[in-house]
Order: sequence, then structure tokens, then C-alpha cells
Amino acid sequence: MPDPVAWSLRRRLLVRLGVPLSLILIVGAVGTFAVASHIGAFVHDRWLLDSAMTLAQQIKPRGGRIVLDLPKSAMEMFEWDTIDHVFEQVRSEKNGAFFGNAAIPMPALQLSLGEPIFYNATINGHPTRIVAVAMNNPAEPGDRIVVQVAETMLKRKALVAEILTFAVPLQIAIFIIAVLAILIAVKSSLRVLNNIAAELSQYNPDALVPVAQIETAPLEIKPLLNSINQLIAKLADAQETQSRFIANATHQLRTPLATLQVQTERALREVDPTRHREALAHVKVALERLAHLARQLLTLARSERSAEAALQMRSVDLVQLARDEIEEWVDAAIVQKIDLGLEAPASPVAIEGEPHLIREMIGNLVDNAIRYGNAGGLVTVGVFTNPVRLYVDNDGERIPLLERSRVLERFYRRTLTTIDGCGLGLAIANEIAERHSATLIITDSPSRTGTRVSVVFTSAFRIEPLAFQHHDLAEK
Repeated sequence: MPDPVAWSLRRRLLVRLGVPLSLILIVGAVGTFAVASHIGAFVHDRWLLDSAMTLAQQIKPRGGRIVLDLPKSAMEMFEWDTIDHVFEQVRSEKNGAFFGNAAIPMPALQLSLGEPIFYNATINGHPTRIVAVAMNNPAEPGDRIVVQVAETMLKRKALVAEILTFAVPLQIAIFIIAVLAILIAVKSSLRVLNNIAAELSQYNPDALVPVAQIETAPLEIKPLLNSINQLIAKLADAQETQSRFIANATHQLRTPLATLQVQTERALREVDPTRHREALAHVKVALERLAHLARQLLTLARSERSAEAALQMRSVDLVQLARDEIEEWVDAAIVQKIDLGLEAPASPVAIEGEPHLIREMIGNLVDNAIRYGNAGGLVTVGVFTNPVRLYVDNDGERIPLLERSRVLERFYRRTLTTIDGCGLGLAIANEIAERHSATLIITDSPSRTGTRVSVVFTSAFRIEPLAFQHHDLAEK
């Protein structure tokens, strides 16, 4: 038998509705039998009691004794029955039985005046139902007369059988109708799911449009459809982002590759050593740009995959990460004659993060500051607390307010800039910041002309005492 967990929804509904319905049918059949038995017993018990009271009314005192004043014809009518046997007995508690056609046993319970007692016993080998009624002896004070009437139980059983003959088929018919109604209801109700499943089976992944029929769908299915549509919307956004990324990456790679090809062909053609070296120098520049772009693209792709898989988050020292990454950019700062420094507490500032991605973020911010800063200028990396934040200042041209959100987009480069770049540095930094629940903010540099890019962390969990030190790393 298959695991109930793997059952279809249709089967689950049919089982969960059919089992209680079957139990209801069984309980109804038992209840019908009980009701039929009760009705049969009640009707015939009333007849027995009426017969016993009729006999009791015919008891008369005569000559110091009691007699049953009832004609023989009346007794024949009283005892006549084509199905059951009727027995009667009238007895005095002191003098014994003085009327009757059978010896009827007394009840096990004590009789009270005028209170009938019904009980079962066997008379002449027949199971019978008996009623016994006690009354005062009108001819002898202190004595009581007990009137007993008994009847075999064939009519009772026949009445119960007749009631069941009509009730059981009726219940079976009701059960069949209920089962058919359940089957039709389940089938028609699940038709909506079948239509949705058919629509999804023919779904075109190149056209990620929402699933239809939400407005007409049952209320219980609307949360499922809304969740599917939300998933489709996310997939559409991811697909659009991927397509845009591939298109932009293709466009960005085409230029350095074309330049590299042209300069390589030029170098191969040049015979003059000086021009040959100039062509190779251009090849080197193209290779450096291509390598930088490839590194940026790989970093961006890695930060995106980190959103899907769990980041290896652990406690890291933001100050130490900043110091280690700045040391990697000292040579580039020296080439531009830029004073590259670090302002940070002497004690560690701990945050939760992925060390490699944090260093990539700092490196992109420093690279961006060096590229767009003034030659011979100043670039400062700072770490502050309360809240924990990292910032990078340069003294180059300030980014206009209207463009500060645009520069965070991938491959966006300001139209007036002459600086060589691929437009990915700030986009990568922003992606990594978001992966760490941090916020990247672009403002004017507070102390001089230029731009400050700040990353405010909300995942910091320990703030150390402040003791700022400034390190001019580019001068070492």
C-alpha cells in the first residue's frame, strides 16, 4: 500500500470524506436498530399494560372472596392472537393463583401498588415479555392481588425487521448519493488545479508572465497562485538582470578585445623598434584593462552566488581587513602620487561578515577613489563606530546628487568622465554591502572637495573603545 504522504490530493479528500461517511452509516444502522427495537418494545409493552389493567378492573369481591367477572367469550378474545401466545395469571399473595392459563414467574424486583414492572422470562418453553401490576385485595385487607400478562415476542421481532427493511435501504441510498456528490464535488473542485497544472506544463520560460485565473480561483488556492506569481516575478527579474548583465558584459569586453587585436596586429607589422615598443605598450594597457574587467566580473558573479548560497559569516575585524586591503593598493597610490591613509581605532571593530567579500568591497572603493581622485591628492579610508561604518574619501570631482543612484548601477559611467574604467566598482561594493545587510551611502567629503562613500553595517555586535590612529600607508 503506498505511503499516505504520497497520496494525491484527490485520494486524500476521498479517504478523509469517505471514512467518516462510512462511520456515520454504521452508526446510523446501529441507531436505527436501537430505535426500531425501542419502538417495538414500547408499543407492545403498552398493549401488555392495557391488558393487565383491563383484567385488574374485572376483579370483584363476592361473598368474602374475590372473583374475576369476565365472560368466557371475552377471555377468548383476550387470548386470541394469530402470531404470538398470550398468557395471563391473577394471584393473591396470601392464597396463591386463582385465575390464569399458565404459571407465570414473579418478577425479581419488589412490586409497588399501581407501578407496573416489565421483565422477560420463559413460559412453556417460549421467550416472553411479562408485565406485573399489584393492587389491594378489595375482599381481604392486608392482602395484595398481582395481575400478570405475558406475550411471546414474535411480533416485536417482526416489527423491528420491518422497520429495518425500510430504513437500511434508505440509508444505503443516502450513502450512495452522498458518495456520488463527494466524487462530483472533489472532481469539480480540483478541476481548477488541473487547469493551472496544464497551464504550467505549457509554460514558456522565455515569457515569464503571471499565472492567470487568480481572480476566479477559490480562496484556498489564491495564496498558492500568489506565491507562484511572486516566484515567477523573481525569476523574471533574475532573467532580466542576467540578460542585461550578459549584454553589458559582452559590450564591455568587446572594446578591450578589439583594442588588443588592433594593437597586436600593429605590433606585428611594425619594423621600427620604437613604434614596436609603443604598440606593445598599448597591448599591455589593453591587457590590464581586460584583466581588470574580468576580475570585476568574477567578483560580481561571486557576490551574486553568495545571495543564493549561505555566506560563510563569521566574526571579523573590520580594521584589520581594511588595513590588509589598503596595503594591496599602496603601489597604485604611489604611481598616482596619492597619499593613501587609514583612520581607525587602535582596538578591533568586530562585525559578522565574509572576509573575502568584505576585502573585495574595500578594494573596489579604494580603487574607485584612486582612479577618480586628483593626482598628488589624498585618499583616506576610515572606520568608525556607533554605528559601525567604513568610509573612503577622495579629493577628486564630486558626484552630482542626481547621479549618485545611477553610479551604483552596473556598467554605468558618467558621460563627462575621461577616466578609464568599466563602471562596476561601486556596483560591486553595493552588491556586497547588501549581502551583509549594510547600506552604501554616497555623500560629499566633509573636510574637502571630493566624494565620501560610506558603508554602514547593522551586523556589528561588538564596539571597542575608540583610539584613532592615522596610517599613511602610501608613504611606507
